[in-house]
Amino acid sequence: RTRRLVKMTRTALIVSTARTGLAKSFRGGFNNTHGAVLAGHAIKHAISKAGIDPAKVEDVLLGCGMPEGATGMNVARNAALWAGCPVTTSGTTINRFCSSGLQAIAMAAHSIIVDGVPCAVGGGVDSISLVQQKAFDPKSGVVESSLLSHPVHKALWMPMIDTADLVAERYGVSRERQDEYSLISQQRTAEAQKKGLFDDEIVPLPTKMLVKDKETGKVSEQEYVVTKDECNRSDTTLDGLAKLKPVNIDKNPKATVTAGNASQLSDGASACVLMEEKEVEKAGLQPLGRFDGFAVAGCSPEEMGIGPSIAVPRLLQRHGLKVEDIDLWEVNEAFAVVSLYNMDALKIPLDKCNVNGGSVAIGHPFGMTGSRQVGHILLEGKRRGAKKVVVSMCIGGGMGAAGLFTVL
Repeated sequence: RTRRLVKMTRTALIVSTARTGLAKSFRGGFNNTHGAVLAGHAIKHAISKAGIDPAKVEDVLLGCGMPEGATGMNVARNAALWAGCPVTTSGTTINRFCSSGLQAIAMAAHSIIVDGVPCAVGGGVDSISLVQQKAFDPKSGVVESSLLSHPVHKALWMPMIDTADLVAERYGVSRERQDEYSLISQQRTAEAQKKGLFDDEIVPLPTKMLVKDKETGKVSEQEYVVTKDECNRSDTTLDGLAKLKPVNIDKNPKATVTAGNASQLSDGASACVLMEEKEVEKAGLQPLGRFDGFAVAGCSPEEMGIGPSIAVPRLLQRHGLKVEDIDLWEVNEAFAVVSLYNMDALKIPLDKCNVNGGSVAIGHPFGMTGSRQVGHILLEGKRRGAKKVVVSMCIGGGMGAAGLFTVL
């Protein structure tokens, strides 16, 4: 006799979000803070905000753009234990560069929908201060010779700023537009900070930062508390941006990317608690939003910045939606040219995209940003009465990712 298996439909809901403030890499408050501390702090407080027993978390999935050194050794598992989860809570670290945090949330949702997991954490972390310089040491064997000799694939190791300059030149995104957009990002972030629009996300983290005496060169530890995003410059002006020299101008006379129209190097972590819908109802929790879908797409590594323009249509097509059906967008400001190109290509209105600023102002710890974007767009979506929202970003190596959520 044939047995029929009826599969129950399961739904993954985001019930809470928490993050650190973003501190400037190398010079900021987290320049000596281990990745397990950054991520553990975010996980601990996301669980606390959800109001659940940490033992209910079956798995912690943590995105990390550079999972080495202080963010290595499976930082997700280490952070879960630092956060106070019992040893029965598992952890896995995920790397898809700048989409790692969004990827982790999508995979946490998939584990709930497909594998029957009742509760999982998705998030992201990066410590550029402690990892980047060591991770990209030419002696570390990071390049592979056959790929490096391929005419297209060699761009896998192309510096991200070089890809941004290429996209700006190839697709006609002027320096002036990049600077104008960057000013808007700074202004939006400053205004959002004044209104306290990040307060529901950020949980202050006491730490010890390294401070160098300018006269003696002596380095000492200093007690410090990161209470907010510290990278933005509220006094930014268009004239000030216009005076900045393009970073690559000495090797590329057509370069347009400057320190002012690129994302800020920063350190930080973010976490979101996800639960199956029936578990949420049983616990009497009010969810922030529903995970609806995720898509990735590839492009030439040398123009990785166009990735969202390929991933977003794939995501929307699979859900029977159009750009005009989406109420709010987060398109990561890896560089101003990236957001501008993709908004142009997808016809996304400026007043619906990165409405409280983005990485140009706030900062961009690579693996953390996607999780920050998800948490923020759900909170902001609730404030604005939005329904369908999309988070998207370009990815080093030539990819784009996009996630679809419903605000509840």
